[in-house]
Amino acid sequence: MAGKRDRPEEIVLKLRQVEVLHGQGMAICDAVRQIGVTEPTFYRWRKQCGGMNREQLKRLKELEAESEPLRRHWFEPDGERGCGARCRI
Repeated sequence: MAGKRDRPEEIVLKLRQVEVLHGQGMAICDAVRQIGVTEPTFYRWRKQCGGMNREQLKRLKELEAESEPLRRHWFEPDGERGCGARCRI
C-alpha cells in the first residue's frame, strides 16, 4: 500500500526540522523518527534536495513532470516511436 507523498515544500521543511533538532543535540535517527519519515527516505530527500529552497525544489519537480512525456516518447524500446533503441544513453 502506497503512503502519502509529501509536497516539495513539506520536504524542505522536514529537512530543515531535522537540521534544527540535530543542532540541538538530538541524534539524526531520533530526529528523523520525530518528523515521521524513515531514515532511508530522509537520506534520499537530503541527497536529492539538500541545499535547495522551496522555490527551487518546486521548479525542479515541475521540470521533471514536463520532461517525462518527452522521455517516454524518445526512449521507448519498441522502436516504433522516436528513435527507440538507437537513442539509448
